[in-house]
Amino acid sequence: MRLRLFNDFSGLGARCAIRTRVIKLGISFCLALACASPVYAKQDDPDGHAELVHLFNALEEWRQPFSAPLGQFDTQTMAERGEALALLRERLDALDVSGWAVPHKVDYLAVRSRFDQQRFRLEVSRPWARDPGFYVDQLLRLAFVELPMSEEDGEHNLALLEALPGWIEHAIINLVDVAADYADLALHNLSQADGVGHGHPYRAKPPAGVLGWYEDLRSRAQDQADLLPAIDGAHQAVQRFYQWLNSERPGMKAAAGVGRQRFDWYLRHVKLMPYDIDGVRELGKREFDRLWAAYALERHRNRAEPPLAMAESEIEYGERIARTDQHVRAFLEQQDILSIPDWVGTLDTNAPWIVRPGGPNFWEQVQYRDPHPDHLHAVIPGHRFDRLVASRLEHPIRQKLFSGARAEGWGVYLEEAMLQAGLFEDLPRVRELIYVFGIFRAARVAADVGLQTNQLSVNDTVDYWMQTVPLMDRDVARVDAEIYLRRPPGYGLGYTIGMLQMQQLLADRKQQLGDAFELRGFHDEFLSKGWLPISLIRWEMTGLDDEVADFWNTDPLP
Repeated sequence: MRLRLFNDFSGLGARCAIRTRVIKLGISFCLALACASPVYAKQDDPDGHAELVHLFNALEEWRQPFSAPLGQFDTQTMAERGEALALLRERLDALDVSGWAVPHKVDYLAVRSRFDQQRFRLEVSRPWARDPGFYVDQLLRLAFVELPMSEEDGEHNLALLEALPGWIEHAIINLVDVAADYADLALHNLSQADGVGHGHPYRAKPPAGVLGWYEDLRSRAQDQADLLPAIDGAHQAVQRFYQWLNSERPGMKAAAGVGRQRFDWYLRHVKLMPYDIDGVRELGKREFDRLWAAYALERHRNRAEPPLAMAESEIEYGERIARTDQHVRAFLEQQDILSIPDWVGTLDTNAPWIVRPGGPNFWEQVQYRDPHPDHLHAVIPGHRFDRLVASRLEHPIRQKLFSGARAEGWGVYLEEAMLQAGLFEDLPRVRELIYVFGIFRAARVAADVGLQTNQLSVNDTVDYWMQTVPLMDRDVARVDAEIYLRRPPGYGLGYTIGMLQMQQLLADRKQQLGDAFELRGFHDEFLSKGWLPISLIRWEMTGLDDEVADFWNTDPLP
């Protein structure tokens, strides 16, 4: 299947001026949505839930220019976007939800959290002004284009390549408050190769950063000579961006993290977690200690067992994946863990076979020994299965919502839950790998908090993980530190904290239902809720509102 690099908001053949005009029209459209009357019949929707759906769809439209190819992020454009968002939020705040049914109240809190997330991005995160990597990411994706291209794809990508030099000049103008860690990460990604990057096409020898990928693109474009001038112009523009960033780096001293008060606000208003930073840090520390203790005991228990040998070839690794998939699916069905619909087919793997000059990285050290840990987390019944189930939802809001802590918390919960349920009774050394994965998830909590409160730098975080996580390597540590610094705050802690929320929900339902509790039914019902924050799923599944009661009180953004 041919790779389409971007969501096409600007039109296939658009040039830079046309694209700017389209994005401006998008802002005008959002303003029109904000002022428009709700599209629903009151007699069919007495509590006004359709108005909430209308506002949520308007927010989704408002978000589209952020994913437009080489979008515009100048001061005036962002101010207009802020105005449009504020008008939509006024409509949301005017809704009287006091008499709504619980599922509809859950939808309301979820939608409001998405509004708060976008406001935070506009006013605090501001990656277009603070993070050169915001632009580097788009430059990299364009270099990944598959060749040869169809006539349609060629026109589209030629337009982007020709527009790129001017867009980079605008990026340089926009980057007025660059954080030191962001600058260093961008410089690294522009010029260095580590082979860890997510979504990178495979190369036996990875190109040296974004600059190397444009050289790779040019070498692949020899049969499409019409693209070569634009590729050369784009490559020169990327070099110009690298040189500018390198020369300006000494003056880029801003902090990358959002700070304690804003992080606390984000945890409550956006992630809808019933914990502040201190609570999260304590939970993470307790899990980290527990998992290290469990790992030590498991290693002692298995001291007479032979070590797991890594696969020696791609064929052998593929055979291990196939056996793992069969084992996991059979266990899920036979032990009544959850339902696997007939339409769920092969879900592939999350860790392909790669031969590295320096040897396997952290993920591969685990997976090449045994594919079970990441297969559970990221394939079935983890992310890929989870995503398929969510894609079948017909709910107008929940089919589009995404909570990182919900998705990652489910994935981490599955790892140790399946261990406790008996999946690894005959695989003692695999139990050790499950604890290794858990240790890394828990170690992310302290790192995420430290990065966002500016108590840790990326280098500090890499050193911390190298000292505390078995099998860790510096490339994976650096890439993960970058992910959790540059993603919305709290994504890194969502793995372990989301897992703990899952365990709490499991405990609540077992205590409520007693002997009537069925694990398959519990998991199936949980998955049917989509990717809502787990605190909201807990309220809807259990009726317990102790966690969400405080979410109705809104605080000003610090």
